[in-house]
Amino acid sequence: MPLNIGRIAFANCTPLFTAFEQANPPVFCHLIPGVPSALNRLLATGGLDLCPSSSVEYVKQAGKYLILPELSISSIGQVKSVLLFSRTPLENLDGAVIGLTAESDTSVILLKVLLSHFQGFTNRYELCSAPLGESFRRYPALLLIGDSAMKTVLTGSAPYVYDLGELWRRHTGLPFVFAFWFVRVDTVLRRSHQVALLHRTLVAAKEQAYGTYDIIARSCPESDWYGEERLIEYWNTISYDLTPRHCQGALLFFKLAAAAGLLPEPPELEFFRG
Repeated sequence: MPLNIGRIAFANCTPLFTAFEQANPPVFCHLIPGVPSALNRLLATGGLDLCPSSSVEYVKQAGKYLILPELSISSIGQVKSVLLFSRTPLENLDGAVIGLTAESDTSVILLKVLLSHFQGFTNRYELCSAPLGESFRRYPALLLIGDSAMKTVLTGSAPYVYDLGELWRRHTGLPFVFAFWFVRVDTVLRRSHQVALLHRTLVAAKEQAYGTYDIIARSCPESDWYGEERLIEYWNTISYDLTPRHCQGALLFFKLAAAAGLLPEPPELEFFRG
């Protein structure tokens, strides 16, 4: 019986999963691709055993997951793929209706925390499924993530672009954890040895990826639309580690989101110990 592992189908995960697949992963591993919001649902309902998943899911699904140590998808400043595109400077967005991607949960809550807590704004938000051009005409600002954000910034469609990782760093001085690696508690109870082996393989793949961005960029499909040099620069902004500072940033985010009524009160961070 396979361990079902979610694979975020965005360029930010390409280095890690490329290195993982090249490292002769355990035969019991089965990768299932998807966008973060879809993979969150699969993990919550048992369709996945393990996944890099939106950090807010740890609070929403309290007690259901353990965090894999040493692994995350984070920013320490710019992230370049979680972007607010605006027709007006940020300081003019108080009271505006802002369009939101349906692909992410953590980024949406981060935007709300940034605007309400740090800027003191009162905004309304709407999920938008209209084509990009129509959405830009409808909303004064639009949140996009992942490959959509990266492709859109290349077009110069909006005169103002704000990087949410950089805004968080500016206000807090801390990293921002967009995704932890979660494993379901019931999976650990049944298959702890396999989870431990998989965890060791993922950590080794992370270290291998850090040193081979140039090689990965030459063969990955994202280079066709983003370019090798730009892709390497993008990956160098991402932190795949999980240090005490990362955890401090995550706990602060959870606290601020809970104070704003956007999340329940956060639990302590509990880690897998294989």
